[in-house]
Amino acid sequence: MNNSLGNLDVIVERNVEVPMRDGTLLRADIWRPDLAGQFPVLIERTPYDKTASSESSLGAGEYYASHGYVTVIQDVRGRFASDGLFYPFRDDGDGENQDGYDTVEWAAAQPWSNKKIGTIGGSYSGATQYRMLATQPPHLVAQFVRQSSSDYYIEWVYRSGVFEHGFNISWTLKHASTNAVKLAPEGMEDEVVTRLTKASDDYQKWLEHVPISPLPPVADLQDWFVDWMDHPNQGEYWNEFSIVRSHDRVDVPIHHFGSWYDCFLRGTLENYVGMRSKAVNKQARSGQRLTIGPWVHNPSPADMRTSGEVDFGEQAKLGWFATRLRWFDHWLKGIDNGIEQEKPVKLFTMGVNKWREFSEWPPAEISYTPFYLSNGRSGSAQSLNDGVLSRTMPDGFGEVFDEYQSDPENPIRSFGGGHLGDDNGPRDQRGYEDNVLTYTTDILEEALDVTGPVKAVLHASSTAIDTDWVARVTDVHPDGTSMLICDGILRARFKDSFEDPIALIPHMPMEFEIDLWATSHVFQKGHRVRVAIASSSFPRWDRNWQTGRNNAYESSGPVADNRVFRDAVRSSHVLLPLL
Repeated sequence: MNNSLGNLDVIVERNVEVPMRDGTLLRADIWRPDLAGQFPVLIERTPYDKTASSESSLGAGEYYASHGYVTVIQDVRGRFASDGLFYPFRDDGDGENQDGYDTVEWAAAQPWSNKKIGTIGGSYSGATQYRMLATQPPHLVAQFVRQSSSDYYIEWVYRSGVFEHGFNISWTLKHASTNAVKLAPEGMEDEVVTRLTKASDDYQKWLEHVPISPLPPVADLQDWFVDWMDHPNQGEYWNEFSIVRSHDRVDVPIHHFGSWYDCFLRGTLENYVGMRSKAVNKQARSGQRLTIGPWVHNPSPADMRTSGEVDFGEQAKLGWFATRLRWFDHWLKGIDNGIEQEKPVKLFTMGVNKWREFSEWPPAEISYTPFYLSNGRSGSAQSLNDGVLSRTMPDGFGEVFDEYQSDPENPIRSFGGGHLGDDNGPRDQRGYEDNVLTYTTDILEEALDVTGPVKAVLHASSTAIDTDWVARVTDVHPDGTSMLICDGILRARFKDSFEDPIALIPHMPMEFEIDLWATSHVFQKGHRVRVAIASSSFPRWDRNWQTGRNNAYESSGPVADNRVFRDAVRSSHVLLPLL
């Protein structure tokens, strides 16, 4: 750990029992200053083992206790040392069980607590923080949430209707294997442990397995995975877990900490914007903060300068522990350290590799500018068409389009982007552009500052009743490197609604909006902007069998002829926020 400890000695207690309202016992490890008195408390609630969580593995318990905080790291219900049944997200919010609320209020009642509670952690430990907000624990004072979701349908399990395949198959197998003893029928513990451990180690094999469900290693063991597969549409099932529906119940300041290449980037942005505008009172609204860096999910505090294939320099590194200490020193200890006087939005701008501060998200200064898929050849890409990207709207009439086949048996492979695989982050796409459509600008005569939400608008058709549309934006360097900046996907039948999908009419052109989420990147003079279009990106996202039915239970489907139109009437484009 690069952060020096404070001057207080630390006492550690292991497996302290924390009773929930239904009598279930959750267990926590606690780090306390070896000093008489009462202290503010920081809590992480994790499914990933309190002895090896994202906080304890970095020494957060010792660090914050040595600086005058009690640190509580707890296994959530049904995981590791805690009793009960684990079902993702269910017991952490405002349902029948309210484990987050109960844990906060338990901590406030302890003799070592000054009744001022903060929460820490990221990813699922960020979900446990956001979920408790609907219950408004009286002694919760502030949160610092790293990289977590606002809607578990859109940002965790299904992105724009498409199953987050690589992430969720790996996640399910890994965490089933660590919970194998609790999942196994009596007398079959050894057999189930062996089976699930092997499956987790061989998760690449299960990425290729069809159909997705049932997933043999966890069949009859993970009822929540079956529920996820049974609910490919957004609706009542997913709405129960939504953070968005609780934005108007937030009554504490929160620092939302995310990154441009994170699978939960949208959630970080949505939660900040929603709570900034809808929180219960003025202090909670003005107390929301947003920081977005250039990293992937769960960046190592020891190396926050490198992401994917890019080194963003020393300036990309933040003092991870010190940043959070300053936040909680203000809200939990009342130290006037300037937190409230700073601009609320802090963004790392790639391309120029520097931090910038703004008064709001999206920045008020941006202008949404269309870049059109156009005629001609750019002479810069080894792709199906090597097309041109231009600020000038096409003036051709009639059916002007580019066409390709979408074959679910042979999906285009994914590489780079905001996911949890080993090949995540910004990566050179040249090896993955030969079988997709590309559209590239001329060499830029001046830099383009793209900072804000990004989307692609496609006028397209398919011979199938369903297909996927994938769009990605890359920065083409003078040496030809095509570095991924942002990307997105849409399952076509969800074009109008994630709750009520509608089958396509074969051959009929329709308009589709693909959400590429957001970025802050300067395309330098001498570079080019490229947009790539495809209909698959596997195994990051599941292959679409193009039948219009629940994809999880399909194993075959038709090859589709897909067209992307680029004429004066149907002018497909990407909308870039120019600053």
